[in-house]
Amino acid sequence: MGKNEYLPLFETRASRGRLLFKLYVLTIFVAICMILVYRVSYLPVEGAVEIWSWIGMFFAELWFSFYWFITQLVRWNPIYRYTFKDRLSQRYEKDLPGVDIFVCTADPEIEPPTMVINTVLSMMAYDYPPEKLSVYLSDDGGSDLTFYAMLEASRFSKHWLPFCKNFKIQPRSPEAYFRTALEPLDDPNKAEEWLFVKKLYIDMKYQIEATTKLGKVPEEIRKEHKGFHEWNFISSRRDHQTILQILIDGTDPQAMDNEGQPLPTLVYLAREKRPQYPHNFKAGAMNALIRVSSRISNSPIILNVDCDMYSNNSYSVRDALCFFMDEEKGREIGYIQYPQAFENITKNDIYCNSLNIEMEVDFPGLDGNGGPLYIGTGCFHRREALCGRRYSNENKVDWKEVNYRKVKESAGVLEEVCRNLASCTYEANTEWGKEMGLKYGCPVEDVITGLSVQCKGWRSMYFIPERKGFLGLAPTTLLQTLVQHKRWSEGDFQILITRHSPFLFGHNRIPLKLQLSYCIYLLWATSWFAVLYYLVVPPLCLLRGISLFPKLSSPWIQSFAYAIFANRAYGLVEFVWSGGTIQGWWNGQRIWVFKRTTSHLFGFFDAIRKLLGFSTSTFVITAKVAEEDVSERYEKEKMEFGVSSPMFNILATLALLNMFSFVGGIKMLIMDVESKVLDLLALQIILCGLLVLINLPIYQGLFFRKDSGRMPYSVTYTSIIVSLLACSIALY
Repeated sequence: MGKNEYLPLFETRASRGRLLFKLYVLTIFVAICMILVYRVSYLPVEGAVEIWSWIGMFFAELWFSFYWFITQLVRWNPIYRYTFKDRLSQRYEKDLPGVDIFVCTADPEIEPPTMVINTVLSMMAYDYPPEKLSVYLSDDGGSDLTFYAMLEASRFSKHWLPFCKNFKIQPRSPEAYFRTALEPLDDPNKAEEWLFVKKLYIDMKYQIEATTKLGKVPEEIRKEHKGFHEWNFISSRRDHQTILQILIDGTDPQAMDNEGQPLPTLVYLAREKRPQYPHNFKAGAMNALIRVSSRISNSPIILNVDCDMYSNNSYSVRDALCFFMDEEKGREIGYIQYPQAFENITKNDIYCNSLNIEMEVDFPGLDGNGGPLYIGTGCFHRREALCGRRYSNENKVDWKEVNYRKVKESAGVLEEVCRNLASCTYEANTEWGKEMGLKYGCPVEDVITGLSVQCKGWRSMYFIPERKGFLGLAPTTLLQTLVQHKRWSEGDFQILITRHSPFLFGHNRIPLKLQLSYCIYLLWATSWFAVLYYLVVPPLCLLRGISLFPKLSSPWIQSFAYAIFANRAYGLVEFVWSGGTIQGWWNGQRIWVFKRTTSHLFGFFDAIRKLLGFSTSTFVITAKVAEEDVSERYEKEKMEFGVSSPMFNILATLALLNMFSFVGGIKMLIMDVESKVLDLLALQIILCGLLVLINLPIYQGLFFRKDSGRMPYSVTYTSIIVSLLACSIALY
């Protein structure tokens, strides 16, 4: 090995060229201070409406300023990680540790079995010794359709894994690969094998989809595997026994692919599900998998992914091990978080679901401040950290010692033993869900679990590979997007106001700058008031002729103009640098407004209700498939409404309120001969005009569209009545 024996397996580099960013922060900070000074200095002395409107603007702008400060704190010192897989291979190729991979699914209708097995197959096909890989699927829906798909995937894997190795393909999800790959015409032998494997996949996919559409597994297929016998005792998906089947036993010498090479272990688990155990599905599923895998494979490294997040990079495992196995810093690492990325984002990202800014800008900053959040998917964990062990400076891992499998029993004996480990009764009155595994009782169990790991002394790190590690599916409708963000904001705020707040739970355990950095997400739900105030009060005051901003002729206008322009301009540059488009940035501004006036509003009050004991936590699964007409509109980047929702009522009412106010402001401008209105109310008219532009898709959905994705008539009528009533009160 020579000198390479002492070289690190990864390196950390600070971001370069930060002068422009620091100049931006400094100048914006000065402008913000001037705005706040203006608010305090020019407080109206007459008129209750004027005074209270002004005070409200001051507090809204104070909130915006505070949140902006938190955001810049996160982005002040981003760092980036780089791995050296060649050094890893030179030192540890014969001593690579086992890796357990957890895939979680919950409903075969909104998470189709074909999608699930593509994720599973991509994980089985990692460029890694297959005998050291174990893939576990937790099916919280307890569906025999999903089990049937897994059985078919286990058979297909005997052809798929050697095909991936021989052709060195990327990605290793059959669906994703064959969707774009071309037949290798230059080599007849390879072309024949390529066509053979493709036909095997198409046939398998057809059989699974036909069975799924039928809604039940045919009797002749059920006789092929003993595992189907388990479904004879299921009364409902909400009440069933634990089902555990080892579909491929990686320790069995007969578990070989069609070229005589070993296969990874493949395990199907449907944990016991009964009404008296209401744990949110993902945390309970993960904890059951941790217990079960400790008996079957007991690998020191665990990767967990959502069922739609297939592996897009076959070297992801080796990249992660460069961190864990680094001789100097590896022993302190609790988990490695990969970016979350999606393959179905439209060109201009109509719903701003790409998370590019969060993944490319915020998370490197979090890493520089002490470590990224755990986001629930695409994350490699050290088993002992996830199981609740505290970090100690004396921790030292001898990878040669941990590289073994605990399995001694036969597959049949293991299945029987592990059924007990997976049951809900096994964890009753234990530390599972409290100090061990993922935490219960929170809609974002992943964030609170990651915080707990960090508070036990472990480091977390963030890694952006050149080729994206995982690709999933983003929501394809506006309501799905808003509901997802409602769950995120509710869960994050719930963490902030409970004992698990980073300021309480993390006090003297994690750095203060990391505690503050968590707030960039934990404070999402509290932003609704300031944004809603800015969208309601200035338009209504415009109708009454009340000015809430400096006159155009006042020097104070410069601070407002610079803060607004510079902040948006820098955001645009940041967005484009992260891979977005100008239109995508504008769509992001629209969704920013929509989320903060609906998702965060409902998330805030639901979190308060749960804190007061009026409701309990629930987990809403985002649908991974859509109707054909919905998909077509999504591809055309036409915003989807289609159903009645309180969220749509709010959005439509705010859109109409600002439109009416903008029309009223323009009318005042036209009738004003001396141009006093322009000098006095220019910023409010501009604000309403920008909001009208932002809400153009809302107006189209309310009045012009005829397709099934338009706004429901009930929303249209309600929003017109409420907005006209508000304008009438303002004019009274």
